[in-house]
Amino acid sequence: MVTGSSSGIGAATALWFAQRGHDVVINYSRHPEPAQRVSQQCRASGADVLVVQADVSDNTQCLALADAVRARWGGADVLINSAGITTRFADIRELDALTALDFEATYRVNVIGTFLMCRALAPLLKERANAAIVNISSMAARMGTGSSIAYAASKGALNTLTLCLARSLAPDVRVNAILPGMVDSDWLRKGLGAEAFEARRQRYASRALLGAVIDVQDVARTAYWLATEAGKSTGQLVELDAGFMLG
Repeated sequence: MVTGSSSGIGAATALWFAQRGHDVVINYSRHPEPAQRVSQQCRASGADVLVVQADVSDNTQCLALADAVRARWGGADVLINSAGITTRFADIRELDALTALDFEATYRVNVIGTFLMCRALAPLLKERANAAIVNISSMAARMGTGSSIAYAASKGALNTLTLCLARSLAPDVRVNAILPGMVDSDWLRKGLGAEAFEARRQRYASRALLGAVIDVQDVARTAYWLATEAGKSTGQLVELDAGFMLG
């Protein structure tokens, strides 16, 4: 299951799994058309696909999503928590740019939603050998940057949640997180605007030791490795920043 998989990192991750022989759940919160396009790509790769609308910040909908998975396949091997939001792009220095409601809305999806989804799916994961959860976090939590203070803070909370869940679900389910640096994605391009995005991309690449930003396939590939091959890794916060922090 990949939450928030109608676009961006989530869509790339769902397709990465489908192309490697896994059946997938495509989850979206509002618009079905992008989710259907991703599902068609996954089916073309030979995967059995379940498309489910669910708001991960709503416990009832998380439980219904888990029930749909049990009805279809009887269990689940992997949960990728990719659903995430920022209510608005706001400069870190502008303390008046965000309201308490912005923080609450961001935390409801990025932190509470991840917890609710893990709790709902945990019984299904525990029935499978080497089950895994991978949370998509951000280097914003390490650096205090990103689309807004609320977003960065929520990802810091997500990192702590990852550690807590790794303890709680061991030894049955491994729980890790990926912390991407700047990701070349339509979401970020739209949020920043094309000109600001390109300027930031160039600054990031010039500092990163590998001279590049991260793309959605980089994250998908890492999520797949953590979920299927890193059999003795749990509670890890895997930084994926092309060497930016060392630059």
